[in-house]
Amino acid sequence: MGTKYYDWTAYHAGVRANKVAIVDLDTAEEVTYAALDDRAARLAHWLQTQGVAKGDRVTLLTPNCPEVFEAQFACSKIGAICIPLNWRLTVPELEYILGDAAPKVLIYEAKFAYAAEQLISLCSLPTHLRLDSEDGACAYKQVQAAMAGDYQAVECTHDDVAMIMYTSGTTGHPKGAMITFGMNFYNAVNLGIPSGISADTVQLVVLPLFHTGGMNCYANPILHAGGRLLLMRDFDPGRALAVLGDESMGVTHFFGVPAPYQFMMQHPDFAATDLSRIVTAGVGGAPCAEAILRGWIDRGVPLIQGWGMTETSPGGTMLDAADVMRKIGSAGKALLHTEIKIVDDDGETLPWGEVGELLIRGPNITPGYWNKPEATADSFVDDWLKTGDAARFDEEGFVYIVDRWKDMYISGGENVYPAEVENVLYQLEQVAEAAIIGVPDERWGETGKAVLVLKSGQSLDADAVIGHCLANLAKFKVPSSVEFIQALPRNATGKVLKRALRDQYVDEGAPAIS
Repeated sequence: MGTKYYDWTAYHAGVRANKVAIVDLDTAEEVTYAALDDRAARLAHWLQTQGVAKGDRVTLLTPNCPEVFEAQFACSKIGAICIPLNWRLTVPELEYILGDAAPKVLIYEAKFAYAAEQLISLCSLPTHLRLDSEDGACAYKQVQAAMAGDYQAVECTHDDVAMIMYTSGTTGHPKGAMITFGMNFYNAVNLGIPSGISADTVQLVVLPLFHTGGMNCYANPILHAGGRLLLMRDFDPGRALAVLGDESMGVTHFFGVPAPYQFMMQHPDFAATDLSRIVTAGVGGAPCAEAILRGWIDRGVPLIQGWGMTETSPGGTMLDAADVMRKIGSAGKALLHTEIKIVDDDGETLPWGEVGELLIRGPNITPGYWNKPEATADSFVDDWLKTGDAARFDEEGFVYIVDRWKDMYISGGENVYPAEVENVLYQLEQVAEAAIIGVPDERWGETGKAVLVLKSGQSLDADAVIGHCLANLAKFKVPSSVEFIQALPRNATGKVLKRALRDQYVDEGAPAIS
């Protein structure tokens, strides 16, 4: 039996009841810790009236709003598993996830009603609840108000699954990484201490909460500590700078992938914005260009870089702000309650300086993938998680991610797995062969290039290819360019040589990251 999980919101409701926990910047609503705990308790009560028991799944299709956390903590009170859904995905993509997760409940925001109603029908969802932040009489708020909040508490341990976060799959389908209560706790410790998180912390949250970066860098650690979150539904660089520079907001922390930093840095208000109150600005999710690092550090903002995955809570490594310029390009060192090593193809630990696969283990690591025992088994060597990233240590023990052993690329901070896009391309009857590679992009870091071979006698243009992808894939997965060639390069076993494609098309003038 694992360590007992303790109720975070119940604790803070008893210690700092009237302190504001969450501010919804789009509605100006302020939610105290007492209100957060009360709303979570009422929602937990309602979920139990709907037959939700320990281990049952509750899905959320909502933007960044306080209700995401109300649902998360409601689930934790009764042992249910919360699943935030990526609202950027198309209905077919979400249909697969719901089919895999088999949730008891879907809670959705009015702006996503069209997709939600299709999913309710396609997946025969037994229970659903509509939320409308502009309607105080919406179904979500009505059932919450009608409940007394006297749910039957279900004891959970750190080994129990608290959340499932779906990540794009290398086989063309998403995989649900199981996130335990223990992972959430150790992430709060691992990230909280070096990031200087406390009850005085105030963070502007701009990354979507369905993403581990939005949920756990550093939102959940801040709620664990009793701090405050400022939620923004749609990132706008000028608006974000205004919030960061507003003394009355008191923002001390920020986290983003490189793109938001780049967009804010390029905004005309950047130079005049007062950034002096920022204690920690974290950057991750993709390599950060030196120009971005220097642009913020020159303004006196301590940028902390790191590496992690949904499967690692996500905190895995972190580069301290004092070493950012000295170790540009490094992902730092392993966080406190975790360890890493670099191995060769035979699993033997490599000496510093040699490139191999990065492996990680610790209490912050996922126990595996929902309904995917084979994928789980393939992802571990003993208790070490195989990250699929090629890396090396320097002479001081700082880790550098030098390449991806998997073919995944990162566009605007979102992982894109080529197999998933290629599956959609093969739906086009004219296509004989398809390959997707990531190429540098000035705005998004990387975007996809589709390299296609057509069947004999067939014709197809780039606009038709991209239009088909737009209808079947989230926008960040849609290739930005299409190339038609006679044959894909392959090795002796028939495997497509994507490295050869990258060498050809990246070298032929793809824009560099500035």
